[in-house]
Amino acid sequence: MSSYFTDLAQQYIDGEWRPGTGNWDIIDCNPYDGEKLASITIATVDEIDQAYRAAARAQREWASAGAFARRAVLEKALRLVEEREPEIADVIVAELGGTRLKAAFELHLAKEFLREAVNLTTRPETKILPSPDPGKENRLYRVPVGVVGVISPFNFPFLLSLKSVAPALALGNGVVIKPHQDTPLTGGTLIAKIFEDAGLPAGLLNVIVTDIAEVGDAFIEHPVPKVISFTGSDKIGRHVATVCAGQFKRVILELGGNSALVVLDDADIDYAVDAAVFSRYVHQGQVCMAANRVLVDRSIAEEFTDKFVAKVRSLKAGDPSDPLTVVGPLINSSQAESVSATVEQALAEGATALVRGTTTGNLVEPSVLTGLPADSPLLRQEVFGPVVFLLPFDGEEEAVRLVNDTPYGLSGAVHTGDVERGVRFAQRIDTGMFHVNDGTVHDEPLVPFGGEKNSGVGRLNGETTLDAFTSLKWISVQHGRSGFPF
Repeated sequence: MSSYFTDLAQQYIDGEWRPGTGNWDIIDCNPYDGEKLASITIATVDEIDQAYRAAARAQREWASAGAFARRAVLEKALRLVEEREPEIADVIVAELGGTRLKAAFELHLAKEFLREAVNLTTRPETKILPSPDPGKENRLYRVPVGVVGVISPFNFPFLLSLKSVAPALALGNGVVIKPHQDTPLTGGTLIAKIFEDAGLPAGLLNVIVTDIAEVGDAFIEHPVPKVISFTGSDKIGRHVATVCAGQFKRVILELGGNSALVVLDDADIDYAVDAAVFSRYVHQGQVCMAANRVLVDRSIAEEFTDKFVAKVRSLKAGDPSDPLTVVGPLINSSQAESVSATVEQALAEGATALVRGTTTGNLVEPSVLTGLPADSPLLRQEVFGPVVFLLPFDGEEEAVRLVNDTPYGLSGAVHTGDVERGVRFAQRIDTGMFHVNDGTVHDEPLVPFGGEKNSGVGRLNGETTLDAFTSLKWISVQHGRSGFPF
């Protein structure tokens, strides 16, 4: 790690870089080799308060500065990401265990979302609506919500922090980020440094590196933030939603998934194999949209399975800094142990391992399992790692039933030689997003992103971002005089 990134191992509050005042440190380690990257003294409840108060103070002037002043800062931030792309990629590899391919993928999407945030600055419009009352003018304004709290995950922390931070700032809000404790630089302080260097006024963006063992619910309970944008597990998301509901805060919850990729009997098998392998094993399967389940029509199951297994066996697992590596380490030992335990549980339930990867430290090699009993709870839960369940089915009706047999509803895909058949299939799936003849892992800046059921609440991207980070305000003007009944 260069000194440039080591310097970011601090809190960023009200435009100042400083250590936290907690009594212990978060140790940031490379998940592949265990190398210590940084040590950060955690923030306390007092620092959460300072960060939110700073954002609230700075926000009003930022909102009144106007769209074009905000746009200039976002444009500079985008240029800095482009200029610093090699260094940012190095941090993604070192801190997340992301492969070079994954780092490039994440940075490509991050730049696309920053470009959209630049355009978003001028998107809010004031409307004049008609009134049934003579002489009345109804003006409808989009105004910033004020301050947004962002809680980002460990899997795509640079992208998923920016997806909320950049549009919230573009629309005139202040922001406080709480990155995941395993990725404090990529998900937090690196972003703060970019915006600081882009000329963002002090106080508008703050980063709090801490742990709930220290601060409890203080980050989401604080009275200043009006919106909490959380990306993570459905278990924690449910708690965030419960706390925020009690305070009438708006929540954007991007939660887990149990996506299925479906291969119908008329699909291009070779292409479907490529899509399925990518959909399951990109970033070691640590993706909420990843295809946990691959469903294949029984008439083509043997050919598909043979080709799928052969391709999975060809994936190179190991050092994420090696450009040839496809599968790197999981983020920490807890995740590695959990995924390994899932494989053991599946085998104990009667599954057959067509590919069974070994686990060395945090490096979990790919596994392909089939024959899992239909009533296994593993088929209905999210598996955040390089393990896939292959399931044969007989006809579309059974495929639809199997895909929907999960409490999640985030993403999915279907492969077929008939596009409209695929669209009809997609319309029957209870999910926020579904893709025809493609993979399950997609995110684009203009298309609403979000899930149904336990996969979340609300949407981000495009026009839905306006709803997430602004409020509508009605101001009426009476030209003339109203009549009153008394």
